[in-house]
Amino acid sequence: MKRVVAISLLLGAIVFASDGYEVYKKNCMSCHVEIMGKEEVLKNFNKMKAPPMVEVSNRLKENILIKDDEEDLHRHLFILFVKDYITNPKIDNSMCHAGALEKFGVMPSLEGKINNEEKQAVAEWLYDRYENVKF
Repeated sequence: MKRVVAISLLLGAIVFASDGYEVYKKNCMSCHVEIMGKEEVLKNFNKMKAPPMVEVSNRLKENILIKDDEEDLHRHLFILFVKDYITNPKIDNSMCHAGALEKFGVMPSLEGKINNEEKQAVAEWLYDRYENVKF
């Protein structure tokens, strides 16, 4: 009986788990384009509200440094940073280029607009979506 309850809870959690791409579309897409190359960014820079997500992911991956090449640890630290930054964005811990900060400023907080499960899902999506995709 305990096994049935545990399996039911696990399946329920899977069914109701947030999809990171859906969270992106609902909360981030109005400002952050999903993917855009450097040349296209330069052409459209004046019309953009925020850096494209491919650049955000790449910048974070470049700037979150660990001593060894432990992929799981790097991914974990990336996700922790994104989850915090979504609701506590500050210029002091921004990893944007100076020009991007000057143009876009610091993103507005999503405090109260996104729950912990959604933060986790979008942070995982942001890391995984752009695996081996360069800006």
